[in-house]
Amino acid sequence: MSTPVALTGHQFLSLHLLETLVAVLPVRDENGAPKSIVYGGVERHMITSQARRRAERVYSRDRANAQKGPLAGHTMGVRTREWALVTARALETRHGWPKERALATARAVLQAIGLKFGDPAKPTVAHLTKVLLFAPADAGERIAGHLDAERESISAWSENYIARSEAAAAEKKTKRGRKSTPQDEAEASAEAPDPEAAKLPALPRATRDAVLTALAPRDAIDIALYGRFLAEIADSPNVDGAIQSSHAFTVHEAEHTDDFYAAADDAKLARKSNALDFLDAADHSGAGMTGYQSLISGTFYRHAVLDRLKLRQNLRAAGMSEPEADSAAVAAEAEFVSAFVNAFPQAKKNSTASTGALPALVLAFDGDRPLNYAAAFQRPIDEVADGGPAGELAVRRLLAHHDFVCRRRDDITAGRVLTYEPAIHTILQELGVKDVESVEELTA
Repeated sequence: MSTPVALTGHQFLSLHLLETLVAVLPVRDENGAPKSIVYGGVERHMITSQARRRAERVYSRDRANAQKGPLAGHTMGVRTREWALVTARALETRHGWPKERALATARAVLQAIGLKFGDPAKPTVAHLTKVLLFAPADAGERIAGHLDAERESISAWSENYIARSEAAAAEKKTKRGRKSTPQDEAEASAEAPDPEAAKLPALPRATRDAVLTALAPRDAIDIALYGRFLAEIADSPNVDGAIQSSHAFTVHEAEHTDDFYAAADDAKLARKSNALDFLDAADHSGAGMTGYQSLISGTFYRHAVLDRLKLRQNLRAAGMSEPEADSAAVAAEAEFVSAFVNAFPQAKKNSTASTGALPALVLAFDGDRPLNYAAAFQRPIDEVADGGPAGELAVRRLLAHHDFVCRRRDDITAGRVLTYEPAIHTILQELGVKDVESVEELTA
């Protein structure tokens, strides 16, 4: 039975942000084109919440690992398909196992707990799990430590498991009444067989418990924040995240630009500048490479919510005491706000300098339920008809919307506002809104 978690104050922290981006491409679809959505009868640019969440999660993880920010010193997670490789590397480098033996053992152990792997006939995916697994960063080292401590028994088990697994795959193909091909055998051995049906040796209970403990969320703060879902291992806990994120969209109608580019060939231009290309000018005329890239511009609205109670519940479920969970939750909230304001998707960052953008306005307030203000921009802003820059008009509209809601509800606070633009600061002074001067002041 889980221990009830107490919370003083409002349960939800709501964040709303306006940012103006020019000639960028933070996220693309499968065809390399910008993503869009039709809202309010017009097409808008869209930056998906998945792209934002990853940028924010990696930003916080990197800062914590570098001993920076509120989460310095806290454990963070890694989401990857390479846990067998990570475990094998730890066995090899830390415990002196032979490389091939370490990799085969790690793969067999993870397969025995329910994970499926790629085609063994394809070296690039043979030791990658079929799904991404979000686990504490030290999970591979913990698994490796246990396997080394049980080296003799685990080595015997893994040899038996691998041999029987291969035999079971061959037998399965024989029962189908046709000759098995290498591809058939590869597909069969990539599956995680049912130990009873295939008569495979079960993973020793102590090892299974050690592996599940290593892969459990434990005290990884970003797993408590963003959650994880792992259906492949029935007895490994899933985590319902404490953060909700919306897709960002432009507050006005928007169309992308197809930018034609030409890349020069340095060697060819050097010959030309030294008058050495008169003999093969026809063969070397024109640019070295040409193409198109799509770019988007506009003022975007985005929104995210932190469930403070859920965050504390996740941390308590991971084994923290109430004081530890409360302290970690306060630090995680401060880091979440910093990531929401500062992190940015990395796509084409060098050719567009997109990661240097700062928000025009951040509005933060506390409440007893999440509140999304996307409806404030259902009617698209028209800079010509509405008479002004979209960014400034959007600020006025968002603050007016929040003020209107606040007068009708007693379960939210007036909020805190931050801007990085002098023009917006002037508007706030005009409206009588006092703005804070740092990200840290956005939290209650």
